[in-house]
This record gives sequence, structure tokens and C-alpha cells, in this order.
Amino acid sequence: MAHNPLAPEWLSSPADANTLADGLWPASAQRSDAGTITIGGVSAPELAAQFGTPLYVIDETDARSRAAGLRAAFDTEFARIGTTVRVYYAAKAFLSTEVARWMVDAGLNIDVCSGGELAVALAAGVEPGRIGFHGNNKSRTEIDDATRVGVGTIIIDSPIEIDRVAEAAGRHGVVQNVRLRVNSGVHAHTHEFLATSHEDQKFGVVFEDAPALVAAIRARPSLNFLGLHCHIGSQIFGVDGFAESASRLLSLHAELLTSGPVPELNLGGGFGIAYTSADDPSPIADLAAGLADIVAAECARRDIPLPVIAIEPGRVIVGPAGVTLYEVGTIKPVQIGEHTRLYVSIDGGMSDNARPALYGAEFSVRLADRVSHAAPALVRIAGKHCESGDIVVDADYLPGDVAPGDLVMVPATGAYCWSLASNYNYVGRPPVVAVAGGAARVIVRGETIEDLLARDVGVSTGSTSGLRSTNEMKETTR
Repeated sequence: MAHNPLAPEWLSSPADANTLADGLWPASAQRSDAGTITIGGVSAPELAAQFGTPLYVIDETDARSRAAGLRAAFDTEFARIGTTVRVYYAAKAFLSTEVARWMVDAGLNIDVCSGGELAVALAAGVEPGRIGFHGNNKSRTEIDDATRVGVGTIIIDSPIEIDRVAEAAGRHGVVQNVRLRVNSGVHAHTHEFLATSHEDQKFGVVFEDAPALVAAIRARPSLNFLGLHCHIGSQIFGVDGFAESASRLLSLHAELLTSGPVPELNLGGGFGIAYTSADDPSPIADLAAGLADIVAAECARRDIPLPVIAIEPGRVIVGPAGVTLYEVGTIKPVQIGEHTRLYVSIDGGMSDNARPALYGAEFSVRLADRVSHAAPALVRIAGKHCESGDIVVDADYLPGDVAPGDLVMVPATGAYCWSLASNYNYVGRPPVVAVAGGAARVIVRGETIEDLLARDVGVSTGSTSGLRSTNEMKETTR
């Protein structure tokens, strides 16, 4: 089939629009003999019937396996060069008490960025000493709570935080471990909003200011300086950026060693995943080996001891393990010159996946409740919100007979979808379901209209909207 000029250059019309592309889907994803997509042994129609749509679905076994596999790969490679590695799960990607427990079970620590994330981790039973606390504007209350409960590490993000953390630790009679976040001047080749190591940005401190700030930290008896921290961006597919950043960080690390111990070095996270067939992320084993070789070479070149290395993956663990299930509402062919784009509107949108609107992120889509041999049609998956930019999948191919009532599934939505979800247009956030071994269970309850009204103080006590939920309406119209 000739290339549709309305499609991006990287997107080709598939021979079979039912095929699940390698690398995009949870490990258990497959088409059943009936033609339905199953995740963790549970079919899309079963999930929709039991929990409704939109619905976030996480393959529990896959998420656990990715966490354990990443930990094993980095342990092996850094043991090879003679040091150890601390792996922190970046909770901002997706956090619930269940997921926090999965990560701890796999041997990971937890990285949080707010008092709310800290509360979830603690509610999950995570030992405070296994938690790292990030953030460019940690409130005094958050800092006080973190030092009081015994958070393992607080990342200092600005000079003012040195005094704030030292004072809070002193009040509680503890010596607080801290890292200093610095900007290495290296940034990943990603969207501008995702590149978080530019010098002119809100995170971290200027590289050249670090020695004086470390001296200030060391001068506080209630603080213990562990080392430097840097984060060079997100959706990184190779090791080149990490190599340059590590080289610069270890130069500063070596300088700091002349005036005191620097036991650790945190290289951050940002390992990328595939969202479309055009994406080609580096395998975790290759990243682990590459980073270990870089650290070993740079330390040898400077004749300094190998520090303990810390990393903070999130997306690469939970992203591919998650999918989102939707029901098609309307179909609208739009003729542009001699070519057609089919707008497929779903019952969710930017309220459950803000990434396309925020970053221009690309996603893929497949029919989930059947197969079809109709010719592939170029589609754009549109949300139900009152924004022209409410697009979940900008461009992909579905069978041309896609119709209202069909179920469609978007892969690689485990990270930064639920965590960025909103109530725009007063739409409730969907539930999150974990699947494993042919069974499904809710791990985060979805929001009802009553939940949304409950926060409005103008609603009379005991009054109800009298409206049925979307899922209740669907049950009566099927």
C-alpha cells in the first residue's frame, strides 16, 4: 500500500493491522484464539465488562520482572568493576501502595518527590531508610516530616535547603543523609520540557557552585554528605549522554574527595522505552554494562576509588507493563485533498493521558476485542474533552471497519499517564487494575461523579446528582 502523506514518515501501513508490535506491549500480551487481546491471561472484553472503560491495566508479573531484571543487570555489571549500585524506583512514573510493594520485593528503594508520594510509600510499609526525597521546592513541612520519620536521603536542590534540612534534622536529633543535585551541562536529546539538565532551569545548582555548597553541607553537624546527584533527561536510548555527564561529575567528585569522603554518586534515571515501532531503546543489560564501563574508566583515569553508584529508573520498569483500554464512541472520516484520516473518538483522553498534549508524545493503538481483515486505515485517536489538542494517538493504522462500540488498547501507558491524570471537564480518573495468572484486581479505585461532587462545598449534604455513571449507562445500552 502506498504511503499516506497524512501519516508521519516513520509510520508505514502494516500488512496486518491486528499485529502487536514487538517491544511495545507487556510481556504477557497476546491475541487469543477468539481474536481478543489478553494481558496477564485476562481478555480485553472481560476487563471492560468487569471494570468499565477507560481502564488502566498493569501486568503485575511483567512489572515485577522488569524491576528484578534491572536490579540484577546493574548488580552484575557494577560487581564486575568492583562496586555496588543502589536502585531507586522513580515513583513519579506511577505510584500506589501495591506498586511500591512490588518494587521493594524486587530489591529496589523508592524515590519520592512530595509529601503525598512519601505518604503512599510509608502506607505501603516501605522502610523510611529506603526512601530518597527529591524536589526543587520541598516545603518546610515536607522536610520536617522527612527528617522526623527517618527518610534515608534528602536531595538538596538549592542553597536555601541546606539550612532548612539542617534545622529540621537538628530539631529531631538526627544526622540526615543528603545528596547535592548539580547540573552537569549535559542534556538528553529529547523534547525541551523533558530535558532537565540545562543550566537555565529550575532543578539543581550550578556546577561551579557545588564545592562551596558541599563545604556548607559538611559544616552542618546534622547533615551527612553522601555525594552528588544529576539527572540529564528522559526517554534516553543510549549511553553517550550518561558518559559525558559521568565524566564531568567524577571530575567534581574527585575534587570533593580532597576535602572529605564522597561515598556515592547518583547518575539519575531517564532510560527510554518504545512507544511506537520507530523507537529503538537500548536493552537494560547494555545500559548497565555501558554505565559500569564508563564509571570504571573515569575513576581509573583520575586514580580515585569507585563510589557506590545510585540510579533512579521509573518509566523503563512500569511503562511497558501498562496499557489503557478504551471504548470507541464515534467515527469521523476527514477528507484532506485526495487522502482520508479517520478520527476515532474514545471515552477517555487527555484527562487519563496528558503526555501527547504536554510533550507531543507518540503512542500506538490496536483493536482489542476482535481481529479484522479490513484494509488498514490511517487513524487519529481523539479524546472526549473540549480541546482540539486532546489527542491520545496522533497517527497509527487500524482496520478500516473500526466502529462505535469497539474496544481499543493503547500500549506503554504504565508511566506518566495515571500519575498525570486530571478531572478536566469533571471526568473521573479511571481505576487501575493489576492482572496476573488469569485474574484481575483493582489496585486504585476509579472516581465516580459522587467522588467529584464530594469536594464541592456548595453541594447540599446528602444530595446526589441523579446521574448515572458512564459505566452504568453502558450497561443499560449494550
